[in-house]
Amino acid sequence: MQELEEKKIALELLETEQAYVNRLHLLDQVFYTELMKEAKTGKTVPEEVVKMIFSNISSIYQFHAEFFLPELRKRMEDWNRNPRIGDVIQKLAPFLKMYGEYVKNFDKAVELITAWSEKSPPFQELIVDIQKRKVCANLTLQHHMLEPVQRIPRYELLLKDYVRKLPPQSPDRGDAEKALEMIFMAAKHSNAAIAEMERLQNLWVVYQRLGLEDDIVDPSNELIKEGPIQKISTRNNSKSEKYLFLFNNMLLYCVPKVIQVGAEFQVHLRMDVEGMKVRELKDTEFPHTFLVSGKQRTLELQARSGEEMNAWIK
Repeated sequence: MQELEEKKIALELLETEQAYVNRLHLLDQVFYTELMKEAKTGKTVPEEVVKMIFSNISSIYQFHAEFFLPELRKRMEDWNRNPRIGDVIQKLAPFLKMYGEYVKNFDKAVELITAWSEKSPPFQELIVDIQKRKVCANLTLQHHMLEPVQRIPRYELLLKDYVRKLPPQSPDRGDAEKALEMIFMAAKHSNAAIAEMERLQNLWVVYQRLGLEDDIVDPSNELIKEGPIQKISTRNNSKSEKYLFLFNNMLLYCVPKVIQVGAEFQVHLRMDVEGMKVRELKDTEFPHTFLVSGKQRTLELQARSGEEMNAWIK
C-alpha cells in the first residue's frame, strides 16, 4: 500500500511533466516561432519585441523536453526494480534558476502583448489565430505563459507529498529530502528575482521624479521613506513646505517644483546618513518638530503629527 502511494505521486510528477512539456512546446515552437517568422517580414512587430515577450522560454523548453522528462520516464519504467526519483530531481533543481529570468520578465511580457495587440492588428490576428487551434484548448497566450511561473511551486508541493509518504528507511529518503531543499532554494531565488526587479523599478521612478541627477542615480540604493515636511526657520519664525527622500546612505532635502516639466522635485541639499544625528525637539510653538544634524548642516523639521514625526525619527 505504501509503495503504491509513492508510485502514485511519482507517476503524477511524470504525467504533469509531460503535460508541462506540451505547454512549453506550444509557447516555444508554436507561438514564439510563428510570431518570430512574421516579425522577420517586418510587417507585424519588431523582432526585439517578440524576444522580450518570450524571454528565455527556449532554454526552459529544451531543458525539460530533452533532459528532465526523458530522465523521469526512464525512472518510471524501472520503478519496480529501483523505486527512486530523488536523485533525478536533484539534477533538475540547479537548472530551475533559469526561471528567475522568465518570472522577472512576466509582467513586462504581458504588458507588451497588450500594447502591441493594440498597435499592430496583424500581430493580434496571428495570436488570435493560434489561440483558436485545438492545441490551445480555448486558452489565451497569457494563460499559457503563466504555466512556467507556477511550475516551481507545483514541484515543491508534489515533492513534499512524496517525502511525507516515504517510510523512514526508504533508499530514496535522503535524496528526496535534499531535492526538496534544493527546489525550495530555487523557488526562493525566483521570488528574490521578482523582489529585486520591483525594487529597481520603484527606485527608477523616484530617480525620474528627482530629475535623474548623476550623483544620485545608483542601483544599489534603497529608498526607506519619503514624504512632505515643514522646514522651520528660527530666524524669522516661519515655515515652508519641503519634501524628503530618505535612502540607506543619504537624505535628500527637496523643494517641489512649481512647473513640473521633467522632474517633480529639485534637490536643495544632500546629507550623508553616516554620522547623522536625529532627535525630537520639545517646542510649544511648533509641535511635532525634530532636529536632523549631519556633516553638511542641521535642519529643524516639523511633521504633520506625532505619529509621522516618530516614523521619520525611527
